[in-house]
Amino acid sequence: MAVTTARSRPGAPPEYVVIPDVENGDYSMEDFENELEKALDDHAEIIVIEQKSLGDETARWIKVGNCLHKVGVVSGVISSLYQCIDGSKTYIVLSCGIVSVLCASVYAISWQNDPCCKYQVDDSVERLEKVIGGLQNLSPVVLVRRDDTRRKKLHNFIALLSGIICAVKFYKMVRS
Repeated sequence: MAVTTARSRPGAPPEYVVIPDVENGDYSMEDFENELEKALDDHAEIIVIEQKSLGDETARWIKVGNCLHKVGVVSGVISSLYQCIDGSKTYIVLSCGIVSVLCASVYAISWQNDPCCKYQVDDSVERLEKVIGGLQNLSPVVLVRRDDTRRKKLHNFIALLSGIICAVKFYKMVRS
């Protein structure tokens, strides 16, 4: 399989990696997955996946992680705001807080240590300018490496805050 890799300087992470869609029967899905794992482990800035099923599966995995993150943050913010604005809405505060903590927990268990979580699916064609001439597939999945440290800290802080609010709310309910 002819994986295309370009490095800006020796020893640096690859600027981009192209995983081609090879129609030759000599390559299995495992070969494509291994090439993707290698690109993720090498911290490539841009990964272009031409192989359709692998690209779709990877994009879905990233989108599910993004959805968990967003639902966790939004529900945590709603829980916190309702507690600050109108603490009598116990049902809303508890349900949104629990959803936030659950989403943060599932994300931490399943996605946080996965190298794919450092990437986002990018639909813009500008990223492909360097490799566009050599692509076989006109609609590849493009992954762009992003620093997600602040995003994870925000997610965890809001989930922790929601968890504390829920614990205090639940304690007051049980105590009375």
